[in-house]
Formats: sequence, C-alpha cells, structure tokens
Amino acid sequence: MRILPALTALSLTTLGFVVTSPPALAGGGTPVKEPTAIGYGGAVATVDATATAVGLDVLRRGGNAVDAAVAAAATLGVTEPFSSGIGGGGFFVYYDARKRAVFTIDGRETAPATATDKYFIDPADGLPYDFNEARVSGLSAGAPGTLATWEEALDRWGTRSLAASLRPAARVAEQGFEVDATFRQHVADNAAAFGQFTSSRELYLPGGAPPAVGTIQRNPDLAATYRLIGELGTGVFYRGAVAGDIVGTVQHPPVAADPWGAWAYPIRPGVLTRADLAGYRLRFPAPTRSDYRGLTVYGMSTPSSGGTAVGEALNIIEAGLPTSATATDRLHYYLEASALAFADRNRHVGAYTEGSVLKKLISDRWAEQRACEIDRTTALVKPVAPGDLNGSGCATATAGGAVEEGQSTTNLTVADRWGNVVEYTFTIEATGGNTMVVPGRGFILNNELTDFNFAPTQGTAPDPNLPGPGKRPRSSMSPTIVLKDGKPFLALGSPGGATIITTVLQVLVNRLDLGMTLPEAMAAPRGSQRNSAGIQAEAAFRNQYGPVLTPLGHTFAADVAELGAATAIEFTRGGGFIATAEPTRRGGGAAAVVHPKR
Repeated sequence: MRILPALTALSLTTLGFVVTSPPALAGGGTPVKEPTAIGYGGAVATVDATATAVGLDVLRRGGNAVDAAVAAAATLGVTEPFSSGIGGGGFFVYYDARKRAVFTIDGRETAPATATDKYFIDPADGLPYDFNEARVSGLSAGAPGTLATWEEALDRWGTRSLAASLRPAARVAEQGFEVDATFRQHVADNAAAFGQFTSSRELYLPGGAPPAVGTIQRNPDLAATYRLIGELGTGVFYRGAVAGDIVGTVQHPPVAADPWGAWAYPIRPGVLTRADLAGYRLRFPAPTRSDYRGLTVYGMSTPSSGGTAVGEALNIIEAGLPTSATATDRLHYYLEASALAFADRNRHVGAYTEGSVLKKLISDRWAEQRACEIDRTTALVKPVAPGDLNGSGCATATAGGAVEEGQSTTNLTVADRWGNVVEYTFTIEATGGNTMVVPGRGFILNNELTDFNFAPTQGTAPDPNLPGPGKRPRSSMSPTIVLKDGKPFLALGSPGGATIITTVLQVLVNRLDLGMTLPEAMAAPRGSQRNSAGIQAEAAFRNQYGPVLTPLGHTFAADVAELGAATAIEFTRGGGFIATAEPTRRGGGAAAVVHPKR
C-alpha cells in the first residue's frame, strides 16, 4: 500500500516522514517499493512501503529498533489490515546489543476462560464445525495481545511513548493510502463474509464492491482509536470503552439485516468477556536456541512451534547431511528434515508442552535419532511417524494426523545503529481475521482460536493443541535471529501459516548451505514439505528442482502461487546492513536503510 500520490513534501513531513529518506519517493510523493537496500545507520524491511518509510523515519530521528518496529507495525495495522492489527497477536523477538542477549515477548491471543476441549464441537450433532463456520463467528476471536506487546516492548527497550509511536499510523489512517492490487484482492476474497456485517461492508465494500485499484482508502475510526489509546493508554482497550465494543462485537456480531451475498453458515456468537480482556497477560519465555554450522539460532518458544521446528530441522540436516553433499542432497535433506520436524511438532508441541520435551526436540542427540531415518537416495514415504521420546536409535511412535493453519500474518525486521534488532511476526490469523470490524473502532478481530485443533488429531495419543480455558493456540510463526560470535548475523521471519516454518528454514538453507546471497535466498522459488504426501510448491520450484527430486521419490501436490512473504536483514562488517523483502510475493515488499551505500 502507498500513501497518496498527491501529497506534497510538506504534507509528507506532517505525516511523520522525512521525504529524502528511502524508500525512494516517486514524483508524486509515493514511497517506491525496493526489495533490497544496502547501507548503514539502521535498516527496516516490511511488506509495505509506507510502513517501511514510517519505521525508517523513526530511526533517522534517533529512535531505536523497538521504536521503529512498533511505529511500523501500527502502520501495517492500517495498510495491511487483513493480516495484522490491534485485533490480533504475535511474537516479538529482540536482540539487546548492550546485554548481547535475546529476549522474547509472547503476545499470542488467549481463549476465553470458559473454553473447553469441545469448544469447536457443534452440540447439535457432536461433530466439529466446518472451518469457515467457526472462523466467521464470535467463537474464533481470542483476547488480543498485539497492543500489550507494543506497550511492553516500548517500556522495556524503547525510547518513545506509545502515543508517539501510534501517531504516524493514525495520520496514514486519516489521510488515506492508495489501494493496490493485493489490498483489493484481499477484500474480494472476503467479500461474501464482509457483506454479512454492517461495519465490515461499510469500510471495505464501498458501493457494494471491493475498492478499485488506485482509489484512496481511509479509516477515520482506526485513526480515532489509535489517538484514544495514545491519550488514555492501553487500559481503554483492555478494560475500558474499546473493550466493551470488542466484547459486544464477539457476543453480538454486527450482522446486517440485509446481508450482501450468500453465506452458507449461521453467524454464531462467541463467549469472550470483559474479564477475559482485562485478565490478558503477556508471557516472556526464554527463546529457543540451537547451533548450526558455528552459528547460534534463536527463535520463539511455545505457544509457537516455530522455534522448536526450525531448530530441530536444522539439527537434523547438520546431523545427517553427508560431507560430500551435492546441491540436490541439500534440498533432499531440507525436505526430509522438514517432514520429520513437522511429525514431531504435531505430536508433541502445544502451549503447555513441558520444557524438558522442548529441550529434547531441539537437542543434537534427538537430531541424530531422527536423521538416521533419512536415506540419501530415497525419500521417506509421507507422512512419517513422530519420534518416540522414550525410544532410542530410529524408534518412532504411531503416526498422527496432519494439521494446518491459515495463510495470513505479516512480518517485519528492524535494526538500529547501536546493533539492536527486532524480528516481529504478528497476525489476525486468516486473511481478514474473523471478518468482523469492531463498529466505530476500525479494526478487524482475529480468528486465532481456529489455530486450535477442533478435535483430537493424534489417535490414541494426547493432542497438545486442543482448546482450553485461557489457553494460547499453537502457532507456526518463526521470528528468528541468528548470531555469529555473539553478534547479529541474520534476522528473518515470514507470514504463511504452517508454511512459515519451511519458508524460514529454506531461506536459511539457501543462504547458509547453497551459497546464495541473502537477496537471492529470498527470491529463490520455494517448496514446503510439512509431512504430507506431496510437496506444496511454487511452480518455479517444481520446474527447477522436480527433475532431480522426483527420481529420489519426492512427489508434488498441486502448485501454489506463492509461499510466504519474508523480510530479513543481514549484518555485514563495519556495521553495515543488507535489508531484504520479497521482490514479487504478496505484491513485493520494501526494504530501506538510513544511509544507503553509494
């Protein structure tokens, strides 16, 4: 999304942008998306040029990585409202240069206090709800954690107030931004659901249709909400007037008397209460940690499965890959290690997984036990069984069922001149969340609770990801920071539901094992093996690598248009940065540095 082309240099300044800053501004004043930027003084990479410009301006004005990350995230809540916003949650991973340590904030949404493991079972017939019946309902919305995350990150590590951090985003919401093809497509994909709700269709279906590319999208209600929070603090969101409106929306969805378009399901109310919102608390788990080829890889612990799965897969690759490995071997082991890690993730990882289990899954000994299953010349038959935590050698447990997550979410990466780094993945789950705009507040509620398994998936074994009171659903979000000799080497993350794990893993393999530069590693075609019969892949991946992978026994599912929409920053000698975003996926991302390399 881009701010208005008609804006003058003066109005850009009042928005909070320094007009001479990258991303470069087109003749009309519109930030131009540049997928790679190389230079010094700080760096920002997001999926959106306006958000990147906001974050970069904060760095140029003396703010640190946390200040810039929160300001950029708030802007994404305006320009990428179907993937992020204060109606959702996420995971914030921070490298503190002064302490030379990595910290995390778990801002994942929580289920209502009254939720049980039968939360998504229809009492009328005892069967799980269809996904879209559960999603487009009040049942799917958990207590949001995004706003609490922003406030806490600023209090702990930032230098600016929450009010100051929200101000540029409020101005973008008020003055508007230009609709691009991605924004319009997201509305079109959700038009039937948006049309059921008065508040959603009023904001996103002007005249009964998705906004045309090139028109201006404004959100004065969200601008007012940001300003209200800036004035009164987050208490108004978790305990005050906004909390009342959130609960009212969940318990009494704003269903139109004259819905636009057909919807196959009843719109079910939810049970989230004001007490659930007032009782929301962040968590601060220690990050996951694994070693790979002399580097230290930090990720997010539970309720994310991302840190554990990425770390386990890297360990399996390192334990099993032959020293004489070819490029085909490396791709083969990437796919096999992904399948094995997903089998273990599905069986063993949930919000309440014991620390001893997580530690074992990411250990070198466990990696050796799992790597011994991989044959260099023949792909494993999928799905593979999870490993036996009490076994040894190549011992496995009984196979469980596959599980998936939605394809939405967004990610940003920020570094400052002092060496601090933020890797932040945040979401409202599906593209469009639960599709309900909170009336008068301008933001969409999440459908994060549909990340729970609706019914047991692991046969006779316990399922770690069933709903429960106050429980956080399992996530695949994988914000990752890689250190070399205790200092940042690479930070990256991506949206994409369960494909987040494989996207992050593949970018790492591309960069560390296949000799690609970071921009090449980001742009390379992607394939995702999540312990399913066939590899989910972009057509370019199948076309390029299928001829060498299919003789090994790998099979492909139907092609997908794209996998992930990653952002990353690599740290070079002398305090330099290579900031990267997607060249084309999700319409292309935007990377920028404070002082471009000339």
